[in-house]
Amino acid sequence: MPPRSQDERPTLEDVAAYAGVSRSTASRALNDDAYVSSRSREKVLGAARELGYSPNQAARSLVTRRTGAVAVVLSEPESKVLDDPYFATVMHGAYRELAATGAQMLLMFVDSREDVPRTVRFLEGGHVDGALVFAPHQGDPLPTALRLLRLPVVYGGRPGSVRRGVHAVDFDNRAGARLAVRHLLSTGRRRITTVTGMLDHPAAADRLAGWRDALTEAGLDPAGLSEAGDFLMPSGERAMTTLLRRVPDLDGVFAASDAMAAGAMRALRAAGKRVPTDVGVIGFDDQPTLAPAMDPPLTSVHQDPREQVRHMVRTMMSLLSGDNVRPESTILPVTLTLRDSA
Repeated sequence: MPPRSQDERPTLEDVAAYAGVSRSTASRALNDDAYVSSRSREKVLGAARELGYSPNQAARSLVTRRTGAVAVVLSEPESKVLDDPYFATVMHGAYRELAATGAQMLLMFVDSREDVPRTVRFLEGGHVDGALVFAPHQGDPLPTALRLLRLPVVYGGRPGSVRRGVHAVDFDNRAGARLAVRHLLSTGRRRITTVTGMLDHPAAADRLAGWRDALTEAGLDPAGLSEAGDFLMPSGERAMTTLLRRVPDLDGVFAASDAMAAGAMRALRAAGKRVPTDVGVIGFDDQPTLAPAMDPPLTSVHQDPREQVRHMVRTMMSLLSGDNVRPESTILPVTLTLRDSA
């Protein structure tokens, strides 16, 4: 074989000739085809190593119809995604988990309903092999639109507008809220309020239901003890201020996110209330950069978005491998991390 210049890349034909096999045999060996003998595969792989051959990904994708990329789709306003530490953990976890499988992550934001057609066109255009989707709000048109695609989709959390026939990985939000309220009850609290997330969000609705479950089973009336927020800190402060006016004798607060718990504690301090002496406070998420750093450190319901993403990627890889994976919702357990706020 004549020598090659340094900038001339070896081809599949070169590998086949060097290994003494046909081009089709070399191609099957490099693609790990089962119908190639172990002796031929070893010869081809050895030739590829010696020649410095690496397959052209674009050409390979024409044969396998695989791109090696998976989209992570966040159907939330961009401002909320950037302000919410939960999504930062999701994005970092997705990058790590996909990289471990050899897949590239492609991040997509669906900022409004107007972005849905553009998102669907991109996903059905063959740019990615599948999508990990976070579309949690009731009425979001994205999950319905994605059902028409012949593309594997796995949801993080229960998709708000679709309930059947989907692959989803969620946390036990209702049980987590019950854990929080039962702990407050065990410390003698009886006027336990809650700051909710947006109630078109299934996780927020489940956390509200769990708070209500625990109060009802303790024989307490939840009427008038809840106020809505949006999972972010300013809404927690506003909601807590409203609750203090309406329920001046409150002695416990369950906030549906750590950020709202931080806002609630700010409002309590402004009103002269001591945490936990006067009011016990519990959050949800157990954000590692927020909950332990608060003053006092925040008791919080622990969930790990990285574990959620790990399950999502595992399901996606099974789907891409052609495994017969039945659509189902996987519910991950949560725990209560005790600190000084309650």
